[in-house]
Amino acid sequence: MKDITEINPKRILVCQLRQIGDVVLATPSVSLLHKKFPQAEIHVYTEEKCAQVFANNPAVQHIWSIKKNELRNPFKALAFYRKVGISDYDLVVDFQQLPRCRWMLLFCNAPVKLSFKPPWYNRFLYTNWPESIPGGYAAKYKAGVLKPLGIDWDDECPHIFVSDKEREEARACLSSLGVKDEDSLITLDPSHRRYTRKWPAEHYGKLISLVAEKRKNLKFFILYGPGEKDVALKVKAVSGLEDRCVLLDKPGSLRLMAALIERAVLHIGNCSAPRHFAVGVGTPSITIPGSSSSAWTFPSSDHIEVVPDLECQPCRRESCARGDLACLNDLAPEDVFVKVLDKI
Repeated sequence: MKDITEINPKRILVCQLRQIGDVVLATPSVSLLHKKFPQAEIHVYTEEKCAQVFANNPAVQHIWSIKKNELRNPFKALAFYRKVGISDYDLVVDFQQLPRCRWMLLFCNAPVKLSFKPPWYNRFLYTNWPESIPGGYAAKYKAGVLKPLGIDWDDECPHIFVSDKEREEARACLSSLGVKDEDSLITLDPSHRRYTRKWPAEHYGKLISLVAEKRKNLKFFILYGPGEKDVALKVKAVSGLEDRCVLLDKPGSLRLMAALIERAVLHIGNCSAPRHFAVGVGTPSITIPGSSSSAWTFPSSDHIEVVPDLECQPCRRESCARGDLACLNDLAPEDVFVKVLDKI
């Protein structure tokens, strides 16, 4: 492989298609690229649902949004991949090596195509990769791909850039739900698509009732995504907090979520995208990870996990080998309550 530590690219393409949390975790690498090459244009190649992560980001000049419905026609898909690939990039950084990334790279004439070490059958698509990447925090691992450029992770955290307009939208949203400017707010994310990473809704409800009893000035905003409203409503019902616990009738946008979490004094939730948004907007967070590992936690005392003392945690599995989900069910609301009081 050629030495690329001294290259000076003018146009850079960063490929991180999904999931939303993983895209947030790619923002430190975008910042590091911008610091290393301040004169370069940085473009991002991602799925449409994730594009909002990069809104207002001063390091990003263009976003290629993959609209899956429009690309179901293979001819339209190939035309799109070609359009992206021949856009005169000097450097492409691919964090995933997914099929839509590889198709684009087939058309790409960039002299440097950088990724993690690919399997032998994909190596023809890339020019450079690090031989190994140390473990640790997930965003640090992503940044390890940049090592051949002479870039090292320097504790760069994710960044979500919230505009004044978005803050005003969040303020108006909260006002409509009875949350005043002087009220302190905690955001909650009680949902997860994997049951091994979903602390029971009853536990969340009990937790915030305990917190509310101790801190009379607090209100709670429950976040949820499509198909998850029943979980949010159950948390609210169990809490018995009435107008001190609020939620929207329909899921809001990622930008509204970012502004709401920024407004909060603390975010509490499962191991999913909102925890990374909290890091990105500078709001302290407490995560109940379930089967997830600590690699998803930003190394700072502002962001902590609460886990029971179990030999099997973290198992990183999508099913529970024990059959009892002890890492979630046996973690009492009172255990998390103590950690919350330390943060507010």
